[in-house]
Amino acid sequence: MTDTETTHLLHRLNYRMVTETDDRVVMEMDNRPDLTNVRGALQGGLLATLIDIAAGILSGRQVGAEQDVTTADLNIHYLAPVIDGPARAEATVVRAGKRLIVTAVDLTDVGRNRLAARATLSFAVLDRRS
Repeated sequence: MTDTETTHLLHRLNYRMVTETDDRVVMEMDNRPDLTNVRGALQGGLLATLIDIAAGILSGRQVGAEQDVTTADLNIHYLAPVIDGPARAEATVVRAGKRLIVTAVDLTDVGRNRLAARATLSFAVLDRRS
């Protein structure tokens, strides 16, 4: 790993890939005291980032080599806190069009086997800059 990889915020948060295919991306992060709110639950913004990264990686797998994706819309319904962890985000494709990709992400508290959030995200498909 390079110095940038070991000091980058995402590395320090310990987001990690569990499964990555063309149809599904599963990522996790642990619940640690330095990442929780006053009630001991993982911060919602960190969960939103995990959701966005998992869906973004999956969406990127749907486009050609000369294209990129960028988040156009993110809607999250928080259903329960992530207390035990790890938090697991499972992203699937709802529809992959030529200019827009829609994904769904279920986020669970693995330790409690409980659905913690459900999200839908749209990604704009862009031609890669030269």
